[in-house]
Amino acid sequence: MMRTRPLKVALLGCGVVGSEVARIMTTQAADLAARIGAPVELAGVAVRRPDRVREGIAPELVTTDATALVKRGDLDVVVEVIGGIEPARTLITTAFKHGASVVSANKALLAQDGAALHAVAEEHGKDLYYEAAVAGAIPLIRPLRESLAGDKVNRVLGIVNGTTNFILDAMDTTGAGYQEALDEATALGYAEADPTADVEAFDAAAKAAILAGIAFHTRVRLDDVHREGMTEVTAADFASAREMGCTIKLLAICERAADGGSVTARVHPAMIPLTHPLASVRGAYNAVFVESDASGQLMFYGPGAGGAPTASAVLGDLVAVCRNRLGGTTGPGESAYAALPVSPMGEAVTRYHISLDVADKPGVLAQVATVFAEHGVSIDTVRQQGKDGEASLVVVTHRASDAALGGTVDVLRKLDTVRGVASIMRVEGE
Repeated sequence: MMRTRPLKVALLGCGVVGSEVARIMTTQAADLAARIGAPVELAGVAVRRPDRVREGIAPELVTTDATALVKRGDLDVVVEVIGGIEPARTLITTAFKHGASVVSANKALLAQDGAALHAVAEEHGKDLYYEAAVAGAIPLIRPLRESLAGDKVNRVLGIVNGTTNFILDAMDTTGAGYQEALDEATALGYAEADPTADVEAFDAAAKAAILAGIAFHTRVRLDDVHREGMTEVTAADFASAREMGCTIKLLAICERAADGGSVTARVHPAMIPLTHPLASVRGAYNAVFVESDASGQLMFYGPGAGGAPTASAVLGDLVAVCRNRLGGTTGPGESAYAALPVSPMGEAVTRYHISLDVADKPGVLAQVATVFAEHGVSIDTVRQQGKDGEASLVVVTHRASDAALGGTVDVLRKLDTVRGVASIMRVEGE
């Protein structure tokens, strides 16, 4: 039997995502009520610019006083889509203290202060849901947190930023340079006027921290994630990748160590074989590959950003939280019981593709190979091309630690026969 008294929802932020949330709440009100078991009422919308016309939202619901809104005391759920650290953090904790559960899409805040927010939510017996914080409409948080709760996840490997994937895909398929591809992404609305958060991988690193924490039942903060942007990727790198039967993607990689005693989380460009499912992810789409003991390999794919896709994830959380309110219960909170140490990047193990500019004379290859051997880095393949006293030497290694590879390159740079290190790129997905 449906309850007639509505559940009251406040919306913090009414931009691209927030306006879609409000629209769906209005246009699909009957369906949402049927799925929840009670009507849902939009009780207030906090904005920065109240003079803007917001179609479908009654003017009397709009306020610039977000603090007063979350302190009302009669709210069931607060939906936070304003982003950033403050005032979002204070508003969320205030909402918990005044009786509301929270649905958030704030990846930066959750990556930095997720543990503290979960603690406040638990203290006040409220929910904190955030499916929309990672990969837009793709169901990922809930499968990791609930569907795979009985399994042991060993690796999460994914493309979690649509802007960077669009740029790299354009470079690969059209031969465009980085700046040309970025300009196209900006013109099409995939890149912000300031694309730093995307192209320098801050956005992807925040998502990696969230994914690693959930997958490994361990607190992983943004500072724990090794981050490398993709602004230095060149057409020559793509040419090298094609020669290996690979393409290049900006990947978020969260791994459990082979002995199970630690985890690593990192984001960086990497070559990935064309046979791997992630290699076929085109344009601004996202995809995440999950590897676990019992279920094996799973892939989650779809639009990773945009107003409607992200609003879809927000509304999914809203339905779940509202059901919990009606049932007088809460859903899963933070699971950090494993408390595994997060290893530094130096301990991460992968394959490497290294391109060296060397002197074209006898003995160079042997000299370079000796340096690799002395650092315990095994060579898989090597290719040398020479002309007019100069040569390029391309080395692909077997799996080695980042620290061992770094030591190898440091010594190579000091050799008289090595003119320079043209590029170093990790090879993943094998």
